[in-house]
Amino acid sequence: MVRTDDVYQKYVSVLEEELLPAMGCTEPIAIAYAAAKAREVLGDVPERVFLAASGNIIKNVKSVVVPNTGHMRGIYAAVAAGIVAGKADKQLEVIASVTPEEIEKIKEYMKTTEIKVDLADSGLIFDIDITVYKGNDSARVRIVDNHTNIVLIQKGEDVILSKEISKDNKANNITDRSFMSVEGILDFADSVEIADIEHLISRQIEYNMAIAEEGLKNSYGANIGSVLLASNKSVLEQGGEAAIKLKARAMAAAGSDARMNGCELPVIINSGSGNQGITASVPVVVYARELGIDKEKMYRALVLSNLLAIHQKTPIGRLSAYCGVVNAGVGAGCGITYLKGGRLDEIEHTLVNSLAIASGVICDGAKASCAAKIGLAVENGIMGYEMYCQGQQFVGGDGIVKTGVENMIASVGRLGREGMRETDKEILKIMLDN
Repeated sequence: MVRTDDVYQKYVSVLEEELLPAMGCTEPIAIAYAAAKAREVLGDVPERVFLAASGNIIKNVKSVVVPNTGHMRGIYAAVAAGIVAGKADKQLEVIASVTPEEIEKIKEYMKTTEIKVDLADSGLIFDIDITVYKGNDSARVRIVDNHTNIVLIQKGEDVILSKEISKDNKANNITDRSFMSVEGILDFADSVEIADIEHLISRQIEYNMAIAEEGLKNSYGANIGSVLLASNKSVLEQGGEAAIKLKARAMAAAGSDARMNGCELPVIINSGSGNQGITASVPVVVYARELGIDKEKMYRALVLSNLLAIHQKTPIGRLSAYCGVVNAGVGAGCGITYLKGGRLDEIEHTLVNSLAIASGVICDGAKASCAAKIGLAVENGIMGYEMYCQGQQFVGGDGIVKTGVENMIASVGRLGREGMRETDKEILKIMLDN
């Protein structure tokens, strides 16, 4: 594949669209972004706010700490932070530069302002619809499909922006992903000019390793990363492959520990998720550094891991009852396979084996236990490769396993998108049943 190929440019575009910086869990940040934009359109601080959000948004915002709010959690904190201190032009870094004085104003605003939240009845998986009021004036902003895809801006009765919402719930402003394949992704990873992706991958390494290190250094959430290291000291002392795998799991989990529990460091996301961005990158970096892999090969392995995570997640959709870190962990396992010299056969078997093991891990929103799921996902991705090395594999007909890697990805995509819809509804009912 060469730079002038259309497919080459599409792969670059996908990475540019997906490897974006974000501070905090992306769903509350998307709410804060919508709120900041609505206040900007209104031109004043609202005295009333009404938010309608889809079930998956509510699920992912309910329990997570919103950064730069003094460790407040949930939807109301996200709305208030966006209105009081948000800078809409920063998009997913909308509340990255909140001052201590503004944190106090956010708390006061929550106490004194009517903020009503309801379940959106649009039937869309990803829907944030906020209307703000000041006297007789109002402004409305709606985000659909992905975290920054504004489809409606309205001030009073005047429609400033209106975009058609596609019936299949696909975003209108991203590259069509139907061209992607495991074989094509490997070809691109092998042939990409490093200069074309260096700014994206170097930033991902810098941001995601920094938050992983922060998660190990200080106390966040359930401290899964630290628990893994503390309970396996003998493994670290012995060194070798087992120690590297342990470090990879622990550092990825630690990044989520910090991110889910109020750390104010940014991450580079993947498929709209910071946890998926951490999972697809941190284990690959840990392995590359521990094995003394050169920078270029590490970058190529990260390109592979990121794109495979995106490829798997595309048929499932941005939000689902299916935990997306499973896909990202599979991507990381394939990236590690690449670092060890694996080619298409090894990568395909790693991917199929890994998906066969852990597909079906549920997403019950963003919170501390995401870090434990990341530890599981990384272990799972590596196990898929270890099975191949031992001459073991799952074959078509084993449960949902299909013959052919693309068929397997489609099979799991169908499970996450269609099969788990009722599961998703039941998860939300359980979470809201206080």
